[in-house]
Amino acid sequence: MDARTAARYGLAGIRLVNGVVALLAPQTMARSLGAGPAQPALLHVLRMFGVRTVVLGAELLLFRDAHERDRALRVGTLVHASDALSAACAWRDGVLAPRPGLAATAISTLNVALTLVARQPRLPLTCRAPEGGHHA
Repeated sequence: MDARTAARYGLAGIRLVNGVVALLAPQTMARSLGAGPAQPALLHVLRMFGVRTVVLGAELLLFRDAHERDRALRVGTLVHASDALSAACAWRDGVLAPRPGLAATAISTLNVALTLVARQPRLPLTCRAPEGGHHA
């Protein structure tokens, strides 16, 4: 498995786990963000986030065509970058407490990095000396 594929599978896993939790257990997601789970509007928004995130994750696993997967990764880069910016602003403004703000910002930033790695030309997962090369 190359680094692109590993990044794509890792990103799909993160998306699917977060999406399923937000969709099926929005109260749990609300608590992890430091919010009261008894807010019906928040639970609705988290379920919408869950649907979006599950679809984004499923695309990375189900699309067989490389062009479709690349489009999904390009869209995902924008989605996760906006999520990271939103989380960072909410953290800065005190809407999210420090720990959940840091976690939300870090997870979305990791997702951006994974989309960028998954879109790179084929890279080996392990580092090896080039053929005919020598170690210093």
